Amino acid sequence: MAIVVYLEDVLKKRGMTSKELCQKIHITEANLSILRSGKARGVRFETLNKICYYLECEVGEILKFDGKLDEEENSGSIS
Repeated sequence: MAIVVYLEDVLKKRGMTSKELCQKIHITEANLSILRSGKARGVRFETLNKICYYLECEVGEILKFDGKLDEEENSGSIS
């Protein structure tokens, strides 16, 4: 994935568990787990806004671009 998720790192820095964050932003632990693992295919801005609010962080602390396109990783061939 071209977008790397650092939510777990930010949670640890803030001393908050994922369960506590789930209760604050009103999403299931399963959905937060998918996001934390980097397996999510998308995230709502509303959810991202709440995460940043409660973790007192910037979006860029949670999500970072790795410099590659998804197509490059999945193609396996050289163009």
